[in-house]
Amino acid sequence: MSKYRILVKGIVKKDNKFLIVERWYDDNIAAPYQWEFIDGEAEFGESPDNAVTRVVHEQTGLSVVVDCILYTWTFMIGTECNLGLAYLCLTDYDEDNIILSEDLNNAKWIEGIEFEEYIHNKRMLEDLEKAELY
Repeated sequence: MSKYRILVKGIVKKDNKFLIVERWYDDNIAAPYQWEFIDGEAEFGESPDNAVTRVVHEQTGLSVVVDCILYTWTFMIGTECNLGLAYLCLTDYDEDNIILSEDLNNAKWIEGIEFEEYIHNKRMLEDLEKAELY
């Protein structure tokens, strides 16, 4: 039996800045905290659009509106196919209204030209460039 997971990534934009969050990964690596965009998994029966707005709200307290899908990705883990959808999400909430979930360490608003300073996943940077975010 085939198994699929739907992953969502919320690239939250307000004016000309994007929200990145710092997440803990592993004490055994040089930089255990890494900057990234908000991400999570769709629940069974949940649409990806609803999943991304829920995940962003759960992790930051922000309400967002889906603008568009920027890019997709897939990968396999054993017999499980993972499908990812990266959404551009817009918010008009005040930057000080962020309430981080327990698994996040910090949040920061940055401009697109700063992506390479914080995001170290080369494939994601290529996808962001193709989406013309920087």
